[in-house]
Amino acid sequence: MASGKFITLEGGEGAGKSTQARLLAERLRTVGHGVVETREPGGTKRGEKIRDLLLSGDAKQYGQMGEAVLFCAARDDHVRDVIRPALERGDWVICDRFSDSTVAYQGAAGGVRPTLIRALNRVAVGNTRPDLTLILDLPPEAGLKRAQARNEGKAKSDGDDEADRFEGMEQRFHEALRDGFLKIAAKAPDRCVVIDAQQAESAVAERIWDAVVERLNP
Repeated sequence: MASGKFITLEGGEGAGKSTQARLLAERLRTVGHGVVETREPGGTKRGEKIRDLLLSGDAKQYGQMGEAVLFCAARDDHVRDVIRPALERGDWVICDRFSDSTVAYQGAAGGVRPTLIRALNRVAVGNTRPDLTLILDLPPEAGLKRAQARNEGKAKSDGDDEADRFEGMEQRFHEALRDGFLKIAAKAPDRCVVIDAQQAESAVAERIWDAVVERLNP
């Protein structure tokens, strides 16, 4: 394996993962690294088709277990065709959501048994695991308010918006989701860093950069 590193960003709705993933990628490029920016579900042609199915709500009829299977099917394709080759080239991979999202969304908040989630992720991920996971944390009500403002400020032209599926879930779902991510961080402190996402965008970006420098020395 070359010197590539794998960083994932996780968190609930409105936490700012996509923005911070972009800012981190830009900063890594300024210090000379090749960077692949990607996301889940998605990242490949097949993965993006599954993303459309999941985030449109069309997969809801299959239940949380069915959704977990679809997420992991997309992940298997993503790891094999995008993430693993990039790491082998020595690139740094920045991924907006990864396997922890299935643990939190379909597991902690959705009620799918942890043993089943672990089995699905084991098949999809194999040994390609993140070197660092940044969990952007904020109260659900704050995140949902941000997400609503974001959606009101842009036209939905292609339906590819997580609001179509998850932002409308009831409050206790989002509370369980936040708790799920914090439990993931507590169980894996060597891999995970919790970032206070209530701060200003620039402050969050600096805290993320500090964590990357401390853990991975870019």
